[in-house]
Amino acid sequence: MSLESLCMAGIKMLDILAFGAHSDDVEIGMGGTIAKYSKKGFRIGICDLTEAELSSNGTVDTRKSEAALAAEILGASPRVSLALPDRGLFVNQAAVREAVTVIRKYKPKLVFVPYQKDRHPDHGHAAEIVEEAVFSAGIHKYQDAEDLPAHKVQNMYYYMINGFHKPEFVIDISDTMEQKTAALRAYKSQFSRSEHSVETPLTNGYIETVEAREKLLGKEAGVTYAEGFFSKRTLLLNNDLFGG
Repeated sequence: MSLESLCMAGIKMLDILAFGAHSDDVEIGMGGTIAKYSKKGFRIGICDLTEAELSSNGTVDTRKSEAALAAEILGASPRVSLALPDRGLFVNQAAVREAVTVIRKYKPKLVFVPYQKDRHPDHGHAAEIVEEAVFSAGIHKYQDAEDLPAHKVQNMYYYMINGFHKPEFVIDISDTMEQKTAALRAYKSQFSRSEHSVETPLTNGYIETVEAREKLLGKEAGVTYAEGFFSKRTLLLNNDLFGG
């Protein structure tokens, strides 16, 4: 499946807006896809719902610097944070309203969120908040934080963070896997061990595990590396059955 058939370049607003609960979520799940379509001229933004203030390693300021570098490596801009409470992500009107404002401001054609089946509860809750926001953003009488006009997102897709699930479709990232890895390595506080760091699942070969997952997904699709995605809506192929 070709993402070109799902959104068109050449507009001032975003083609893709990827949401994550924490900075590094989007890079783990779809960093290669962001780099791939950024190179093609698509405008891609990232929205982190929290500042990851409860992370075992690093500080908020360190994480912001790392996130900015990772976005630059992938070619994503803007990168914004809603500063919602880490481990306090639940569906409520305040959180939804903030997400609606971002959606209406940047008018993305496609929205990506974490897949709900994940060991970290914040990832599933982030998806629920954004699902509500995508729906509310299209309601003309729904009032967001800045009273912006309604915007309807064309479609929403889900990317994997932790774990492995059989995806509904994959995107070939063979040419941008190195960029994805470089973006992940920008988060030194999260993925590198130091004398002051606390041992977490992220500091024990996590990047290598992500690489192995994308390699396995790629092998199943007949390419070197791929990222997997899910959709709640039935996908429609338009003259694309043979990759045209």
